[in-house]
Amino acid sequence: MPNWQRLMHSEVLLVAARNRLPRIQSRGGITARCTAPDTVYLVSAAANPLGGDIIDIRVVVEQGARLRLRSAAGTVALPGAETPVSQAHWDIEVTGTLDVDLEPTVVAAAARHLSTVALRLHDGCEVRFRERVQIGRYGESDGFWTGSLRADRDGHPMLRHRVELGAGSLADDVISAPRATINELRYPAVPCTADIPGASTILTLAGGGTLSTWQGDRLPVSLPDGPPAGAPRPPGPPAAQAGCARTPAVR
Repeated sequence: MPNWQRLMHSEVLLVAARNRLPRIQSRGGITARCTAPDTVYLVSAAANPLGGDIIDIRVVVEQGARLRLRSAAGTVALPGAETPVSQAHWDIEVTGTLDVDLEPTVVAAAARHLSTVALRLHDGCEVRFRERVQIGRYGESDGFWTGSLRADRDGHPMLRHRVELGAGSLADDVISAPRATINELRYPAVPCTADIPGASTILTLAGGGTLSTWQGDRLPVSLPDGPPAGAPRPPGPPAAQAGCARTPAVR
């Protein structure tokens, strides 16, 4: 494969075990920081993904363990010098409790970003996986994103979901077409909550759980509730907690 087709290969491995801090391995343009016993933040160590970049993220949550996965900032996908295509692949296995809610991915300029998510759910697990995507920064509409979400429960197919968004997608139209989407998988099924946008379509899955989808022109603004009057200013983003089990990956 020519070098320009794989400019940077980033890999992250997260393993959550009961009564232990998450084990972290990473290399490439993405690293991870443990900010609480059950919370890990993904942090970009370089501008990525650019066209040609590949991101592989593997998450394992063992029985009795809990993991909240967040990101320090949104992801901006940009075209590379030789190719506009970048890729992100998630491989997730859950026996405990997992909550994934990263900041949005923005597909800028004429970039094309391909995302795949594969989940293997085991009996007794709890999962929330939310992804938010915006095509273009202000005034841009030429980007393209495609995402597939595959979930199996105890070895049996539970969900096969695929979405295309942006220029050249099946739903693309010069007059009007969605440029933003929010997809959220929950297992087991739970009542609707305030963080699901209005006008979302909620599908109850035959194998358990729900899938909510929303599409529009721009992602809704999501801001935290402000502090009470007279309250001190909140601290900045938390630093990595001392003692987190972070181990550099070895090639």
